[in-house]
Amino acid sequence: MISWKDEANKYKQDYLNDLKELVAIDSSRDVEHATSDYPLGAGPAKALAIFLKFAKRDGFTTKNIENIVGYVEYGEGDEYLAILGHADTVPAGKGWDTDPFTLMLDEGKAIGRGTSDDKGPALAAYYGLKMLKENGIKPNLKIRLIIGTDEESNWTGMKRYFEVEPEPKLGFSPDAEFPLINGEKGNVTFETKFKGINKESENTLINFKAGLKENMVPRDAEAVVKTNNVAELTSAFDKFVADMPITGEISDADGMVTLSVVGKAAHGMEPKNGVNAGTYLAKFLSNYDFDESGHDFIAFVADKLHLDSRAHSLGLNFTDEIMGDLTMNIGIMEYSKSTGGLINTNFRYPKGIDPEKIKQQLIANADKYHGVVSMDDGGMKPHFVDPDDDFIKTLMAIYSEQTGQLDAKPEVVGGGTYGRMMKRGVAFGALLPGAADTMHQANEFQVVDDLMLAMSIYGQSIYELTK
Repeated sequence: MISWKDEANKYKQDYLNDLKELVAIDSSRDVEHATSDYPLGAGPAKALAIFLKFAKRDGFTTKNIENIVGYVEYGEGDEYLAILGHADTVPAGKGWDTDPFTLMLDEGKAIGRGTSDDKGPALAAYYGLKMLKENGIKPNLKIRLIIGTDEESNWTGMKRYFEVEPEPKLGFSPDAEFPLINGEKGNVTFETKFKGINKESENTLINFKAGLKENMVPRDAEAVVKTNNVAELTSAFDKFVADMPITGEISDADGMVTLSVVGKAAHGMEPKNGVNAGTYLAKFLSNYDFDESGHDFIAFVADKLHLDSRAHSLGLNFTDEIMGDLTMNIGIMEYSKSTGGLINTNFRYPKGIDPEKIKQQLIANADKYHGVVSMDDGGMKPHFVDPDDDFIKTLMAIYSEQTGQLDAKPEVVGGGTYGRMMKRGVAFGALLPGAADTMHQANEFQVVDDLMLAMSIYGQSIYELTK
């Protein structure tokens, strides 16, 4: 019988060498530079190619589907176990102490964009599969490690996979946390748009920008204001920053005042873990009388969205006994005097409420600020797998055996993983309970020993599910 932990540690240096190569690629979605060869931009496709290169090196069968998704295959048969990871990342953003695309090892941590979400965990799952192959274990159920390249946005690659390939019998995604995620909230995003203006007033909002993606709490925000009250604005801003959990700077050039705020980035599934620089900046500016359109944009954020991750002010606070609270992240806030503005709100909702209810409440509130609401493609519905499913019991037993956490139980989260694309799909690791969650943040890291433990857990899990 294999000693899974000992076997995983044999691969430690090889794993870190491969992770270094993956982290070096900026694989954030870049459709502005898309081509026929690179539909999502060059970065995501290059990161996918590296994953498949590793698999070819190690003697696996591989397939690249349209440079947006690919898989590594081991074993034979019509049905298969799927392991769904992703090679794309959110943008690096600001605030790093090191180069986000150079893997750094410091005090037992692997630091770099993607080390935790999801290059590090997906590669750990790959090495778990590699352990079986290199130990001569032939599974009785075919195994596919499937790598997507657009998980942080529209799931383009994985959706395409399910259009052209048969659905898995069961599977897991190494893209969340241990012990196991058997339920995921629904996920839907709305845009609220505001008109611009041609005229100016005593205080005019020239532009406003905060946020990189809908599923990130904005770390940085900046606004440019034209005003006749520079001294008063500067004094008030300095006091506001001193009293709040943010830092900020203000500068003036002939009445054109630039205000910059720095908060804390976090994953949008739990906005309380971050400090939204954009809503804090809007809250400060809401103390002043602006032009009509600028006022509407600022006031909507300040009155209805700031410090309200449970959407009480919108009348959308809702809790399900099993799946928990509805949450709201304000991921993108942009405004230009000439073209108008938009506010991007991302909701993670439990069963018992639906996107149409959310939309109607958002419309009713935004209308008072002359905002026009539109919805994306409908998002994703809540997903839940019965914890008494033998598949889940097997994974939980392996986790408990390897960690000694005998009282561990499956969880429901606000995050959305590829696990929800399968009827019997769950998220399984790789973040351990109590470990720092730095996904979507500057200085993202995962503890190397934790990744080795995840590799060990994945190896045994793949073995047990396919023997």
